[in-house]
Amino acid sequence: MNISFSVNDDILLSLKEDAEEFTKNLRFLSALTLYRKNRLSLGKAAELAGYNKPDFIDRLRLEKEDVFDFNETEIDQIFADVEKLP
Repeated sequence: MNISFSVNDDILLSLKEDAEEFTKNLRFLSALTLYRKNRLSLGKAAELAGYNKPDFIDRLRLEKEDVFDFNETEIDQIFADVEKLP
């Protein structure tokens, strides 16, 4: 599927980006937002952003974004579940 919309040139000038850079960054930021909101898995977010999973994780690291964002209760539950494994 191809989605397109118009962007005024002054937006690109303000961002100091060309159309290709803008598109790539917009795809990444859209994927990041949907991933943060748990609407896309890590793999699907990477796909939307145009990355493979390891490259998407690397980009998250470069942007200082958490790959996994668990609160203390969720982490405790994960470790409790692991302890139950044979």
